[in-house]
Amino acid sequence: MNDPQKLTCHCGAVELRVTLKDGLKTARRCNCSFCRRRGAIAATAEFPNGVTIVKGADKLTLYQWGTGAAKHYFCATCGIYTHHRRRSNPNEYGINVAALEGINPAKLGEIAWTDGVNHPSDRK
Repeated sequence: MNDPQKLTCHCGAVELRVTLKDGLKTARRCNCSFCRRRGAIAATAEFPNGVTIVKGADKLTLYQWGTGAAKHYFCATCGIYTHHRRRSNPNEYGINVAALEGINPAKLGEIAWTDGVNHPSDRK
């Protein structure tokens, strides 16, 4: 599953081609205040070549908060989260697994959790 895959938002306005770093082996959830509410499973792609915007760059909206280091993108039309540039490793993207074509997150089994509440970047 390291071959490029198609990712789309719900309305189809945004389409990405993503190459996962190690397939779905990197899939995880995060308990930070944003991810906890969003509920998405994210897998890893490398920055900058792991994500190519095929269409809809003008429909992607950026959301940032706190330190502003993480960059979360979603479709301005339907609101679906597509991907984010990670705060923990700016050389990686987190990819919304549920938006990958042909993937049913309910069939992935147990997904590991990352402790985003106690983020390593927040430790002194």
